[in-house]
Amino acid sequence: MALARFNALPEPTASVELREVCASAAWGARLLAHRPYATAEALLAASDSAVAELTAADLAEALAGHPPIGRPKAGDRVSAREQSGMSEASDALKRDVLELNLAYQERFGHVFLICATGRTGEQMRDALRARLGNAPERERTIVRTELGKINRIRLARLVPSARRA
Repeated sequence: MALARFNALPEPTASVELREVCASAAWGARLLAHRPYATAEALLAASDSAVAELTAADLAEALAGHPPIGRPKAGDRVSAREQSGMSEASDALKRDVLELNLAYQERFGHVFLICATGRTGEQMRDALRARLGNAPERERTIVRTELGKINRIRLARLVPSARRA
């Protein structure tokens, strides 16, 4: 969809489209509040700003919309595409990632979030291992950064002119 079409969508329709990008209602509301966007870069900047402003509860809502690495929900083509680096992973690697995901959730209380686009299964596993040792404050900062990257990629799919921004 072109930026002009996104800007012109009725608010309920635009809200549904944005929820496909990020499950946080607050994030979507912030993006809707700033329409119309003059440029794709302005849309991406608004996304970045909205991610930075998410409360802990808003961030938890956003994270709840992401399946664990290696286990996209059935029919979730977006997550399956983003996590495609796990599709050819060996059974041993899949077991490692599952165990690490569970340890991560136990430690931090939410799903491990990483911008998986373009990453191999081994890279995701290694990032999971490394981030398990982070302090909670550091991990929250990383999660917010990764969410911002994911949202930018998904917005670029929603509004292709954002790919050039």
